[in-house]
Amino acid sequence: MNARTVTLLDVARAAGVSKSTVSDALQGSGRVAEATRDRVHEVAERLGYRPNSAARRLRRASTGAVGLYLPQTATRLDYYMNLAFGAVARAQEEGLDVVLLAAPAGGPGRYASRVDGLLVIDPEVGDPAVPALLDAGVPVVTGERYLGPAPAPTGAVVCDNSASLTALLDHVRARGARRPALLAPADTSAWAAALHATAGTWGAEHGIPVAIHPVPFAATADEAERATRALLSADPATDAVICAPDGAAPGVLRAAAALGRTVGADFLVASCVDGTAARSSSPPITAVDLRPDEYGRACVDLLCGILAGRTPADTVRRHEWSLRTRASTLREG
Repeated sequence: MNARTVTLLDVARAAGVSKSTVSDALQGSGRVAEATRDRVHEVAERLGYRPNSAARRLRRASTGAVGLYLPQTATRLDYYMNLAFGAVARAQEEGLDVVLLAAPAGGPGRYASRVDGLLVIDPEVGDPAVPALLDAGVPVVTGERYLGPAPAPTGAVVCDNSASLTALLDHVRARGARRPALLAPADTSAWAAALHATAGTWGAEHGIPVAIHPVPFAATADEAERATRALLSADPATDAVICAPDGAAPGVLRAAAALGRTVGADFLVASCVDGTAARSSSPPITAVDLRPDEYGRACVDLLCGILAGRTPADTVRRHEWSLRTRASTLREG
């Protein structure tokens, strides 16, 4: 078995003991008989087990605080503000404070004495802070998986972003769209990578190519407006635009109006992220409700479970979403 793939569970099965017994035996803790401890060490050595970074980070909570790291370009967005509020509310139930973190300076180990664990939300490849945070010496839970080469997080909470975009594309197709486009950031995060991949597979499956036009991860409404003007000028037959970034879709409405398109009639607009901007637009915009406050709560809940020993490391939990259909996709197919 490759050393990189050997887990505590592999050792437990080979040694004929529980996973918790293996953990206690290897860490020198708990009430483990000497013979059992020796057997666990022998099996671990034979299988080539090496404690992963997540296991090394597990320790008893002592600071009374957890750190929260958000994408540095996106902290102004409604989605992340609501996620942070949900995280704070759940942490308070556990008697913990939440510290909003800037990019680390002075090396990853500086956080080990300041917080008991870390929440890293939507980690992007290319963000120099993320590898340091994942190797900070404390348990780390990510909101969405990290695609880069760095220590694995202790746990993760993920959405099925492929399914949510599929639902949006199916919805606009059912409303008559035959030439949809997607405004999406580069695939440097698990969220964006899922959107790119899904647009390709969905288009191939239905024989309806989905044009992808680049926008920043935290695109503003003005940036979405410029991108929409450009794509409609290049391809006037485009009859639906799905905008990925939170809060940017109203810019698509402005571009459509300026170019004489009627949203909800000959032109459909949807958003991959619901929020105040989508709900309060005229017309209101169909969007995926990712329930960010509950997402923040779920991330803290997982981290607290790991810190308290209630939840094993390497746990991945699913977070549910729902589709909110509104007037911007009202047209019947």
